[in-house]
Amino acid sequence: MPDQNKKGAFGELVKAESMIQLAIALPAGCVIGWLLGEWLDKHFHQNWIGIAGIILGAIGGFLQIFMTASRYLKRGE
Repeated sequence: MPDQNKKGAFGELVKAESMIQLAIALPAGCVIGWLLGEWLDKHFHQNWIGIAGIILGAIGGFLQIFMTASRYLKRGE
């Protein structure tokens, strides 16, 4: 019986970690895209690459959210 409680507690921690990933995916994608875009803006003397970086980062964040959510829906958790 104690082994089931440990497995259950560990499973709950894994679920919590995945939910934290979902909360961080979109903002992290946007920030990383913006930073890379700003660096490319300065390197190539442009003004639009930072905005494109934010958009691409947001798309990447949404993809991460959808992949993680679909993984949980397939498991039935």
